[in-house]
Amino acid sequence: MCGIVGLFLKDPGLEPHLGALLTDMLIPMSDRGPDSAGIAIYGRPTAGRAKLTLQSPDPANDFKTLQADLHLILGAEITCQIKDTHIVIDLPHDLLTKARAKIATLNPALKVMSAGESIEIFKETGLPKDVAARFQIAQMSGTHGIGHTRMATESAVTTMGAHPFSTGPDQCLVHNGSLSNHNAVRRDLIRAGMSFETENDTEVAAAYLTHRMQTETLGEAMQSTLTDLDGFFTFVVGTRNGFGVVRDPIACKPAVMAETAQYIAFGTEYRALVGLPGIEDARIWEPEPATVYFWNR
Repeated sequence: MCGIVGLFLKDPGLEPHLGALLTDMLIPMSDRGPDSAGIAIYGRPTAGRAKLTLQSPDPANDFKTLQADLHLILGAEITCQIKDTHIVIDLPHDLLTKARAKIATLNPALKVMSAGESIEIFKETGLPKDVAARFQIAQMSGTHGIGHTRMATESAVTTMGAHPFSTGPDQCLVHNGSLSNHNAVRRDLIRAGMSFETENDTEVAAAYLTHRMQTETLGEAMQSTLTDLDGFFTFVVGTRNGFGVVRDPIACKPAVMAETAQYIAFGTEYRALVGLPGIEDARIWEPEPATVYFWNR
């Protein structure tokens, strides 16, 4: 099962409403994935700054002194915004890698949800409407975003097992389907220097794209999934400036897209799109099997 939604805004006037639009798209997908949910929001970056989003199983204690501790360690001005079980740390871009390493030393219980110039990922177990409400997603603005509702089939219902998965700066991926060769691909990626937090096959797909995008464009990397990843899948991918969709050659998982002068939207089912502005005049189509669709700013 699982449900995916995605929205890439062409019209800057809609950016203050991105979170609200994504929330309204995600909730109708709840019966496709009631176990957990997550949303990636891409905002406009601030020059010289980066964001690190962390999750804690015990936020009341883990976040209490984190800002002060990082300020002492990094010797730089940082700000923190707590959102339920997550915290978004704003810091100088050139200290992002150092901060991530220091956090692992400070408190191994803290899990990195995302890192980059513009991405913030929020995910937890529970119904999509409850997850969205906990993080106040509807109040967030941005340029594009991706959401996912999960029905766990191959692994446990956990926060880390929820989508989106982010394995590279400003990159995320959500997945509807199942991969059959993910263990072999994971071993190859580990030998290539990639690391993994879960046994989820979707994390393997995300890491595969991260690895390929070291030398390829998003479109080229997505094209390679059609030959290197076995199984049935629909992937929706986000980067700092891009948004992409690809389905396997059989394309047994449902998917629908819509495009207007204001946006490009993706939904596992059409009912995820019906509340979008101007949807009655949109060009609506089902993405073709084994065909890569991607857009860049």
